[in-house]
Amino acid sequence: MEDFELIAQLKKGDGEAFRQLVDHYQKLVLNSCYKFVYNRETAEDLTQDVFIEVYRSINTFRADSKLSTWIYRISISKSLDYLKGQKRKKRFAILKSLFGEDEVEERISAPESVGPDKVLENEDRVKVLAWALNKLPESQRIAFTLSKYDEMSYQEISEILGVSISSVESLIHRAKLNLKKKLYSYYQKHL
Repeated sequence: MEDFELIAQLKKGDGEAFRQLVDHYQKLVLNSCYKFVYNRETAEDLTQDVFIEVYRSINTFRADSKLSTWIYRISISKSLDYLKGQKRKKRFAILKSLFGEDEVEERISAPESVGPDKVLENEDRVKVLAWALNKLPESQRIAFTLSKYDEMSYQEISEILGVSISSVESLIHRAKLNLKKKLYSYYQKHL
């Protein structure tokens, strides 16, 4: 079913159309969320939230962009909202630790098919990269993630972010420079 047919059916409340939408976009949404939160279970929860939002908001979709672009925007928004909430929780956890309560550590899932030594090495790399990415300004982080992890074109990224292609080029260029500085600084201190 074409997107325009799917959208029309969704607006009518067709449950089968919604199932098709989820089947078609679930992997894309899950991968998109995972690249922001680095935790499979959290990404799965966010994926459910994204599809709930799509279902609730389909009547407001004006088709100014592709359906996949609109779903990507929702995925990014839900992921960033989650990360903002986590930052608030971390600040609260620091206050709790000052009063003697335990601080909860975040975990990053590692692939199951590699040995323990590689798992630890990969977890460290993922943590360092996640740390560096999270230090970037939000627009740079999103543009870089969509370009490098999702392999989107600058045109697609410009549609998702609602900026010009030259702005996307600039965001990615600055993100690369900032990541290079942050990673270089980190490894200088820790090696």
